[in-house]
Amino acid sequence: MDQRQQLDDLSSQIAILKSLVNEESQPNINALSEAIRNVNVLALNVKFFGYELARALAAALPVRENLSPTSVSLGSKPSTQFDLESDWVAYWASKLKVPVIFHRKLWELCYAMQAFHNAGVLAEGKRGLGFGCGTEPLPSLMASYGAEVVVTDLQPEAQNTKGWADTNQHTKTLDVAFKGHLVSREVFDRKVSLEYVDMNAIPSHLRDFDFCWSICALEHLGSIEKGLNFIENSIDVLKPGGVAVHTTEFNFARDDITFDNWNTVLFQRKHFQEISERLTAKGYKVAPLDFDVGNKPLDKFIDVPPFPHDMGDYMRGIWGSDNNHIKVSVDGIPATCFGLIITK
Repeated sequence: MDQRQQLDDLSSQIAILKSLVNEESQPNINALSEAIRNVNVLALNVKFFGYELARALAAALPVRENLSPTSVSLGSKPSTQFDLESDWVAYWASKLKVPVIFHRKLWELCYAMQAFHNAGVLAEGKRGLGFGCGTEPLPSLMASYGAEVVVTDLQPEAQNTKGWADTNQHTKTLDVAFKGHLVSREVFDRKVSLEYVDMNAIPSHLRDFDFCWSICALEHLGSIEKGLNFIENSIDVLKPGGVAVHTTEFNFARDDITFDNWNTVLFQRKHFQEISERLTAKGYKVAPLDFDVGNKPLDKFIDVPPFPHDMGDYMRGIWGSDNNHIKVSVDGIPATCFGLIITK
């Protein structure tokens, strides 16, 4: 028996030991099955109590009326419950026409808009470049302020090989980037254009922009090194004084190990410190690094699989399809979103 066959046989034996039922559909009462049989159920308990807490805290937020944009000092930082409870998030959520929920993806969108508002680039005559935009609403909202925006994503055939097109996260045409509740079609068509761009090889003709951004895209470039190189290279598209905002995945809990050379990589403190030093050495300004992930209840709730797209229709029908979390387990490593603000 060769080694491969031995491993296959061992895997089959372990699978039998782990099974909830035996070959006669009776409860499997071996020690391994008894030890692990409730792990997934316990995870669901934690998961859905966390979601209920997030919904209750969102419902308890004060009703804010007549909010106006203000200048808020933002560092380069992770998403937190405190931020999502703030007036500045409430304001940008209202502009996005969505309710405030405790979700890190909402934080990313509001963080980018607040940073660009602080920089004064959301206006007529300003030009922005988005990387890996997918179906995100930012181009429509930016166009409503008068900014000209170039939306970029991978060529459709390249996206098909990565699986993004299958999950409806890819910008095949400008139609998927158009959000009619945020901007008129006439303004959108006048202000927004589409180019196919490999983020690992930014074309040299994309230059002299007032701002650029990416929302949780650079962790999918193949490695941590490629992600850091992209951040550095993205500054080339800006004119002097231009502002870049990039958000990505942050492995905040483990300094010893992380994921690299994979479909989704997780950046650590040392990687943000490294890119900050590289950019500063070139004369760019990086907003101060802040690694405080928060200490409120939802900052301590780390979501775990299964996520709504992994559930069957029955479970989604009973419990809903929303997943309100700020922190999440990525293949066993706690992670959240981290934003970088860079001025050229």
